[in-house]
Amino acid sequence: MIYGANGYTGRLAARVATDRRLRPVLAGRHAANIRPLADELSCESRVFDLDDPTVVATNLKGVSAVLHCAGPFSATSQPMLAGCQRAGTHYLDITGEIAVFEDIHSRGQEIRNAGIVAIPGVGFDVVPTDCLAAMLKRELPSATHLKLAFMARDGKLSPGTAKTMVEGLPEGGRIRENGRIVKVPPAYKVETIPFTETLSARAVTIPWGDVATAYYSTGIPNIEVFLGAPDEQIEKMKMPGVLRSLLGFAPVQSLVKALIARRVKGPSDEQRGRDEMYVYGEAWDESGRKVAIRLRTREGYTLTAESGVTAILKVLEGGLAPGAYTPSMAFGAEYVLELEGTTLSRVAT
Repeated sequence: MIYGANGYTGRLAARVATDRRLRPVLAGRHAANIRPLADELSCESRVFDLDDPTVVATNLKGVSAVLHCAGPFSATSQPMLAGCQRAGTHYLDITGEIAVFEDIHSRGQEIRNAGIVAIPGVGFDVVPTDCLAAMLKRELPSATHLKLAFMARDGKLSPGTAKTMVEGLPEGGRIRENGRIVKVPPAYKVETIPFTETLSARAVTIPWGDVATAYYSTGIPNIEVFLGAPDEQIEKMKMPGVLRSLLGFAPVQSLVKALIARRVKGPSDEQRGRDEMYVYGEAWDESGRKVAIRLRTREGYTLTAESGVTAILKVLEGGLAPGAYTPSMAFGAEYVLELEGTTLSRVAT
């Protein structure tokens, strides 16, 4: 099942699946959005919301695994996971939210008891960065610090991503320090990152999912994640505390999200086709030894759709014991290299 198949990324995943001659069940909250897509792609449809895990479990009858694409996942992951546990259905999602990763990995024992696999973050959040972290740890087992960074060559947000970002703005930034997730101000650090051999760009710390997942994948206790962005965007991220506090009020959140729903459409097929992502990572230890690797991948939403479908097929092949995993824990550090258009280059340090 692809839940949230009517959303921007869910539609992409549904098309990837049917292009591979699969016929997933397409599901979501609104029949008017789900059923026309299911008819177009010759797939079964199911319409249900996530308010009651019992209802979710009933609608997961006969479903071996679900790719959950309906965010914000801070609101939707728990009921979907609870339904999956009751139904014995494997759970995968495309979240990038630190709190969601922390919650799911904290439930490892109950997930094992349910006999299912749970893998949050099987899209661009966090497959390339998580796999890169695992590669760096393998090359430098003594690593104590990890820096990850990514940047779109062009880049345009989907409505769902924009809403998730707005939801997280009042919370500020996050890094991992000495094994603990620590709250820091927005745009806590700004550095110049060598994204390619010929392109270095300014980048700013963001509360990306690897602050959680890279720790589970590598055990490295100090982790920071950077986003390459223009200086004017970085300055906007340094939002005064008063404005961030206002965004914490539910009516303000609702208003901003309604504006996003009307105005943000996500990148077109043409825009996605010409865009790409640059990913950089480096790890170092207390003695000063350092390793660095670069990845270049397809555009983020394109990779998310491809990776989400690929990951669910890998889970259905079997071989994974029940429990909660990061992508690299489940499929290995080289998983990202299996995805079309991904290349790796090592960086002299």
